[in-house]
Amino acid sequence: MKRMGTKEEFRPTISCLLLLFCVGCKCIASELEATQTATLKVDASSQLARKIPDTLFGMFFEEINHAGAGGIWAELVSNRGFEAGGLHTPSNIDPWSIIGDDSSVFVATDRTSCFSRNIIALRMEVLCDDCPAGGVGIYNPGFWGMNIEDGKTYNLVMYVKSAEAAELTVSLASSDGLQKLASATVPVAGTSSWTKVEQKFIAKGTNRTSRLQITSNKKGVVWLDQVSLMPSDTFKGHGFRKELISMLLDLKPRFLRFPGGCFVEGEWLRNAFRWRESIGPWEERPGHFGDVWHYWTDDGLGYYEFLQLSEDLGAAPIWVFNNGISHNDEVSTAAIAPFVKDVLDSLEFARGTANSTWGSVRAAMGHPEPFPVKYVAIGNEDCGKKYYLGNYLKFYNAIREAYPDIQMISNCDGSSKPLDHPADLYDFHVYTDSKTLFNMKGTFDRTSRTGPKAFVSEYAVWRSDAGRGSLLASLAEAAFLTGLEKNSDIVQMASYAPLFVNDNDQTWNPDAIVFNSWQQYGTPSYWMQKLFRESSGAMIHPATINSSYSGSLAASAITWQDSGNSFLRVKIVNFGSDKVSLTISATGLQASINALGSNATVLTSSNVMDENSFSNPTKVVPVTTQLGNAAEQMQVTLAAHSFSSFDLALAQPKLVAEM
Repeated sequence: MKRMGTKEEFRPTISCLLLLFCVGCKCIASELEATQTATLKVDASSQLARKIPDTLFGMFFEEINHAGAGGIWAELVSNRGFEAGGLHTPSNIDPWSIIGDDSSVFVATDRTSCFSRNIIALRMEVLCDDCPAGGVGIYNPGFWGMNIEDGKTYNLVMYVKSAEAAELTVSLASSDGLQKLASATVPVAGTSSWTKVEQKFIAKGTNRTSRLQITSNKKGVVWLDQVSLMPSDTFKGHGFRKELISMLLDLKPRFLRFPGGCFVEGEWLRNAFRWRESIGPWEERPGHFGDVWHYWTDDGLGYYEFLQLSEDLGAAPIWVFNNGISHNDEVSTAAIAPFVKDVLDSLEFARGTANSTWGSVRAAMGHPEPFPVKYVAIGNEDCGKKYYLGNYLKFYNAIREAYPDIQMISNCDGSSKPLDHPADLYDFHVYTDSKTLFNMKGTFDRTSRTGPKAFVSEYAVWRSDAGRGSLLASLAEAAFLTGLEKNSDIVQMASYAPLFVNDNDQTWNPDAIVFNSWQQYGTPSYWMQKLFRESSGAMIHPATINSSYSGSLAASAITWQDSGNSFLRVKIVNFGSDKVSLTISATGLQASINALGSNATVLTSSNVMDENSFSNPTKVVPVTTQLGNAAEQMQVTLAAHSFSSFDLALAQPKLVAEM
């Protein structure tokens, strides 16, 4: 460049600078649109292959975001036993409301229930001699409206009592009460005893925000208790919403961790989940207020139902129990013995014979065969609290003596240093931003290969760049999971969290599955997990990336089988903003690759912050195409910000083909 001097000399210099600036801009633009290059080498030889644990990927269910009550549990009535307002009467009956006014009907709770464990009932006094045509009474909107569908059957159960003969009208109606979808007249005998009423309704019409109404035109007093409305068509008849369970089945979970989470601990121990209060006839369950996530549960979805759900999903149950510690109070180790006995009783309920004390309770509920509980977590996120270690050892020793085969999970992280107490597995929880989680894919690379295994029981991208479930979040999570696959000699299990969110209670975002009373969709994080569902029990192979762009890539390779067909699956995350020309080179295969049966599946979108929604539930979902150029060495293009899975179909072993 010329040295600047006179005005005349300066003019051509400006021209030169402008030219260089334009050239520079073109270079910058070219870089923004650049295609990076990379090579992925996969050694599929049997000598370097290693089996992934059968249990690697599963699910964690917590009662949060109305995931259970008003979620997978199909009960349509909220606060069905009028217990949510507490034991002191009169009490709040929310969300029940009155039909009529205070001159026509008087409603109050009292302590006259026939159920000793939940003694609150509702006294309804009809005051009017000349009541309105539709009657007066009460209604329940369920959990933000009941989804009532044309032609479907709904089963009502309720308990009633009246000193004088009375007549009730029970209806399924629209939210304003004007549209009647189903109705029945229920006579009430004049007696001092409670009567169980059962009624089937067949809906004549569809309304997504319906309510249950109980009304009368006759002056008098009627008591009501334990009012339940369930759709007849639940998953396997076990009380779960079929469409939501179907989404779980699609992930092929190998385990189910339940029922929490913080839900297990409680802000205070008095509000912690108590397993024995959640079993037996549903009418007799007292329910409890979950003070961490701030809502009441009737506990129709209880310990037994979680065990049943695990069985229905074909998933190993992982029972997370309270170890005498909540967020705000703790039981000292000197006084922990009753809690230890309580947990031993819970294990007898699950595993004991039908003749044992607690096994007989399970059998009476309809499951004479034991549930195969082989994993328990001693507390949740309690490591470091004053009494955790002492309490942990009391539980550990008692369970080891009674059930030597049960694997016990410590809350203390053993990924970077040895634990100071015995354990079969340890919890590892991570909620962080996408960049951090992407870079954590090598977290377990340096973990000791001896000692207890890791259970990554809660992971997710959270907060700033997660939205309500963004593509970006799912890409970071996918990269993290490829690292877990590679380290599955020390990582035994992993599960995303939270699993569900009711759209009306977004306490925690993001989540894997979003739903309301009648719709549901998977976030990108849900769809990402589908591409890992064949990993459990598969063979993992060394996969090495060579590229100057490798800092934005993460990959793994497995071989897996489906109905006798074998595949080499190569998964690769492109976390960067450039597309990548990738050469995949596979060596050591025991069979040739069949292009006809090979596919490519890609999860991506036009904007890295794109999300799914009720209005566009498939905006960010995997798209599968045939991989016509599938071969031991092949060229593919990775879209910017994408997660790609290449399933290379393997023909019969070469030796067999030559015979």
